Amino acid sequence: MRTLTQWLDAYGQSHQHPINQRIHTIAVPGIFFSVVALIWSIPPITLSGMTLNWVWLAALPVWVFYFRLSLSVFLLMLGYTLSCIALAWSLALLQLPVFTIALALFVCLWLLQFIGHKIEGKKPSFFEDLQFLLIGPIWVFRKH
Repeated sequence: MRTLTQWLDAYGQSHQHPINQRIHTIAVPGIFFSVVALIWSIPPITLSGMTLNWVWLAALPVWVFYFRLSLSVFLLMLGYTLSCIALAWSLALLQLPVFTIALALFVCLWLLQFIGHKIEGKKPSFFEDLQFLLIGPIWVFRKH
């Protein structure tokens, strides 16, 4: 497994242009939230009388990935993931269309990122390795 520094250096190679960097500063955390909210929107399952939202099951392997990188990254992303879950839950409590909001954010922010990569002149990192989708938020939070 690559080290955190190796991941961040590799990710940074396709994110050199200042406009692309600014786009990613907005889009990456928003996309992370939108994915959390989309998963939140999947009807929960009931096991032994307990209701469990799929977002908790999806978060576990992600948190393991972050923990293997470093404790500080794990704590950072644990906090951000829990904040995203809280926001999705709050939207649901307000009876807002969580799925629709999340899907619209997802599509718009990905389009924005592809514009950033067009400006950059380099393809997105995740075309090389899907794990870069988990590195993007760390890169943004560490950079700013």
